[in-house]
Amino acid sequence: VKSEGPKLVPFFKATCVYFVLWLPTSSPSWFSALIKCLPIFCLWVFLLAHGINFLVSHRSASRILAGLIFSAVGDAFLIWQEQGYFIHGLLMFGITHILYSSAFGMKPLDLKAGLLMGIVSSSCYAFLYSYLSGPFTYLVAVYIALIGFMGWRAMAGVQLCNDLWTWTKLSACVGAMLFMVSDLTIALNEFCFPVPYSRFIIMATYYAAQMLIALSAVETRDEEDFRKRS
Repeated sequence: VKSEGPKLVPFFKATCVYFVLWLPTSSPSWFSALIKCLPIFCLWVFLLAHGINFLVSHRSASRILAGLIFSAVGDAFLIWQEQGYFIHGLLMFGITHILYSSAFGMKPLDLKAGLLMGIVSSSCYAFLYSYLSGPFTYLVAVYIALIGFMGWRAMAGVQLCNDLWTWTKLSACVGAMLFMVSDLTIALNEFCFPVPYSRFIIMATYYAAQMLIALSAVETRDEEDFRKRS
């Protein structure tokens, strides 16, 4: 916390700016897109502050950075979702989840976590299905599969029973769960029924999720430092 906390100060400030200004979604503009994306830009800076060599030599960290870049593009598209860019935003975040899943890796496999995430994802889609129509019937299914897979890979990294977990793996897991909460709230609000305080829930969980996933990228550096001390 002492080493990484100061690097996150710009992110916290940018997040406060977003919630203080609370720009209306009914009048999209490039300024509102900038304010919405600013916290994600700050997470780019957070990862870049660890050094280009660190990002180049550790593929998991570089993939998380790439995921944050696609997330920012997706955020910008969603500013203009009423003008027909909702699907574009969905595509950008789908790519983000693929990159995050790749960063988290396939070891350990943990089929029990995969089964649990499969049940949760299937249940969410089953609930949404009756509200969906047209291409969203298939697009939402694919998206839920992608974010569910990402959640599985993040959850699998936390081996609490075997005492093999680290704070960065736990950070990735909690971040993935918050991302799912954020996206489920979007889906309910967009396709099913108005969710009270939806915008606050969506953005608060989303920013927290992205911060925690960005923090998980420093895992490899922690391991290197531990090996050096040993």
